[in-house]
Amino acid sequence: MAEIVNLRLARKRAERGKADAQAAENRAVHGVPKRTRERSEAERASTERKLDQHRIEPGDRE
Repeated sequence: MAEIVNLRLARKRAERGKADAQAAENRAVHGVPKRTRERSEAERASTERKLDQHRIEPGDRE
């Protein structure tokens, strides 16, 4: 025999799950202090520049 499901409660449960996921995403994005965000962005940019400086282009080898 199948389990009886209250559709109203199931719908509310699903909406709460979506809201919790959105809240977790927002906490991850907006929960970081500005100084930390700027420092990590600067580190990423620095690393990217270093990698670009060491890149070997097809015509560079002689």
